Amino acid sequence: MATTRNTSPATGERKLWWITNKKMVEKCVREAKILMATHQKGDVSAALPLLDAALVLAPRMDVVLEMKAKCLLTLRRFKEVADMLHHTIPSFKIATSDESSSLGSSSSTESSSTLLIRDRLKFTSSEGEHELKCFSITDLKRKVMAGLGKNAEKEGHWRYLVLGQACCHLGLLEDAIVLLQTGKRLAAAAFRRESVSLSDDFFASNKFPLSSENFINSPLQTQKKMESESIAHLLCHIKLLVRRKTAAIAALDAGIYSEAIRHFSKILDSRRGAPQAFLAQCYVHRASAYQSAGRIADAISDCNKALALDTSSIQALTVRASLFETIRCLPDSLHDLEHLKLLYNSILRDKKLPGPVWKSHAIQYREIPGKLCSLASKIQQLKQRVAEGETGNVDFHVLMGLKRNCSRSELERSHLLLSLKHKPDRSSVFIERCEFSDANEADSVRDRARFSAHFLHRLIQKGYTNVLAAITEQDPTQKQRNRSAARHGAVPSEIRGDVANLIDNKTTTPAPSVCQGVFCRDLAAVGSLLSQAGFNRSIPLKYEALSW
Repeated sequence: MATTRNTSPATGERKLWWITNKKMVEKCVREAKILMATHQKGDVSAALPLLDAALVLAPRMDVVLEMKAKCLLTLRRFKEVADMLHHTIPSFKIATSDESSSLGSSSSTESSSTLLIRDRLKFTSSEGEHELKCFSITDLKRKVMAGLGKNAEKEGHWRYLVLGQACCHLGLLEDAIVLLQTGKRLAAAAFRRESVSLSDDFFASNKFPLSSENFINSPLQTQKKMESESIAHLLCHIKLLVRRKTAAIAALDAGIYSEAIRHFSKILDSRRGAPQAFLAQCYVHRASAYQSAGRIADAISDCNKALALDTSSIQALTVRASLFETIRCLPDSLHDLEHLKLLYNSILRDKKLPGPVWKSHAIQYREIPGKLCSLASKIQQLKQRVAEGETGNVDFHVLMGLKRNCSRSELERSHLLLSLKHKPDRSSVFIERCEFSDANEADSVRDRARFSAHFLHRLIQKGYTNVLAAITEQDPTQKQRNRSAARHGAVPSEIRGDVANLIDNKTTTPAPSVCQGVFCRDLAAVGSLLSQAGFNRSIPLKYEALSW
């Protein structure tokens, strides 16, 4: 009896504490619902502290978690939504399962796999091969199965719908497709179960009036209908982007570079914007297509835009370093390789890939040591070439897409097109079609894009000057020959033939009102031409008074 008397006050205090906390949580939820009902950003941001206080008292309360996720989604704080619900992302589940399975292997197999990876890894600039993977149905099935967990119905469909919208704005489009479709399926199943459990008398009651106008115009039904329509439109847009990217990568893998460029340009030049991370990936892939098609300046421009959107893009740094090496601009290639080396070292130091845990990467962590070894050898080779004096012979013909024996007109045309396309004033036009996950990143992206555009513009102008000088050096023999012939009063052979034809036409046919001749820059040759053709007569002119 003594023990029960001693424990009963503690039990009563614990019960009172639980009731008090429950009342405080209900009060915070009620006030937050009132603020969220206005749909104003100020009121929604004011509801966040109330929900945080409720989560301190009840960390696993599903209603509070749903309200907080929707608040963050309304405020466009997509990264916080992904951080809060990243365990539900299919790609994160797949990566976690792959890491756990790889950690279970023995040390001997790890060493052998490391050797295999080192043997298979080749730097992109050495052979010009780009490891681009086409859309895989197997990976999509794995993501779908990862998204359809056993406890999917217990977690609630709101997780999949909210997280799917956040993943869309963060550039994880395949995950967004899986999450949104799973959320729609669970919502339809929940509505079906609810409608089956209701009786016919319940639908005939006053709670659900027979008037369709009152039923449709109710605030709750209107809000649900608008949410479902917006999710359906978003899902259609995501599928369109994924379909175009899949077709572009398939054309790139098949070697149809013009078709790949056309599909990527549809994505990048579309009127409707696309997520920041997704655009960065598309710019890198289109740069690879431009490089394979021989359009080096356009490829460098796309790499600059990708690095402006994502400064830690390993693919963009690798492709741009190979582009600079192609035109023998070795100092800039070394700069990108050193940046890539620092990035690899930071990954090994932090023991994780850059960015948040849910961010998708083209490489895996276990591939970094092998890539770092090949990168160090590549940097050593380029430094040796720079020491031998290969820094001044930049191949500007390759940069501007010209042949070695190109004419001046071809040079002028190429320079005009490249100057208009890569003008520094138009360097930030692509930002207008970009959906940023954080609105504060727009200014920094604009500054990086403008800086890299100025560098490319100066490189193009320098290329034009050097190629023009090379073309001018090839012409002096012909110019000297024409000048000497004009100095001695003779007419060049090509002009002499035109003059003979002109005289024959004059003798056979009457003189036309307008005489068409050849264009010649040498005044002495023009004078001799006129004297031989018989045009040294006076030309009658007719003067008319001007009436004011």
